[in-house]
Amino acid sequence: MVQITFLSNGGKVATAPENSNLLRVSLKEKGGIPFKCGGGLCGTCKCRIEEGLENTDAVKPKERKHLRPEDFEAGYRMACQTFVNGDVKVSWVVQNGKGVVVGVGADPVDAPVPSA
Repeated sequence: MVQITFLSNGGKVATAPENSNLLRVSLKEKGGIPFKCGGGLCGTCKCRIEEGLENTDAVKPKERKHLRPEDFEAGYRMACQTFVNGDVKVSWVVQNGKGVVVGVGADPVDAPVPSA
């Protein structure tokens, strides 16, 4: 079994079998990761693997449509596309109902565009 700690939900801890999908565990255990489609199309479930990134599977093509290389380097993944094979600690920031990348590079993904 693996242990998943949902840092943005008060440190809630859930256990799941190895090779479990991160979003499915969050839904089942009320972890709180934001989601809409659950299939890698919308990008809502962006989250950051704070610890245990080495315990996640390979980045999927659908994730590359919503996250930049520097986001992956900083530990960001899409929960619906991520499978865990060991303990992880995950956090997220919600803006306008979607998970967003913060503090990586000069142009945050899905940041609001200032109006002219």
